[in-house]
Amino acid sequence: MTGAPITVVGMVNARYDAVAEFYDAGFSDLDDPVLRALLRLAGPVDGLRVLDLACGHGRVSRELAGLGAHVTGVDLSSALLAKARAAGPPSIRYVHANAADMDELPDGSFEAVVCNFGLSDIDDLGGALAEVGRVLRATLRRQVGANHRTLSTYVDELSRNGLWLAAMSEPPAPESWKSDPVRREAARLPVFLVARCVRRSREI
Repeated sequence: MTGAPITVVGMVNARYDAVAEFYDAGFSDLDDPVLRALLRLAGPVDGLRVLDLACGHGRVSRELAGLGAHVTGVDLSSALLAKARAAGPPSIRYVHANAADMDELPDGSFEAVVCNFGLSDIDDLGGALAEVGRVLRATLRRQVGANHRTLSTYVDELSRNGLWLAAMSEPPAPESWKSDPVRREAARLPVFLVARCVRRSREI
């Protein structure tokens, strides 16, 4: 895999460009219960081709690469991708693309896809999941970490795009939330959802 960037010419700047510094500074903690749950559900990734959808500043991409995966990260924000590339390693390939239109990526080119919170902010959820079904090899894995949308929305869209729900986890909020006056009430409830899905064979 190469680290050479691919840029979508004329793409409108993503809304996350304006808060790239905030995300880079505030969401880089590797001791994160959601990230741990996502990696646990992902299972062994050594030697697998893995797509990190809505990869942002590359936190999950770097963890996957460290576990031996051949990683491609896709994001709409050029500012976040710049931070991801700067952090390395150069073996990770980062692609500037819309999650619902990833023409640069061939059919069946990945053995697993992960998405850490991105599905909650992708405008065209159905289009993004259709693209996941296209680039994912049949019978292999797909993992999602997300919140903000209803569970029924995710289940319906996954099913509509040939992805079956196989396992779920609701990791607790970080311990620091319990002493945060803004977040401590939310810390009492399951606020995160991590799910593992498998792609249906097209013959089914």
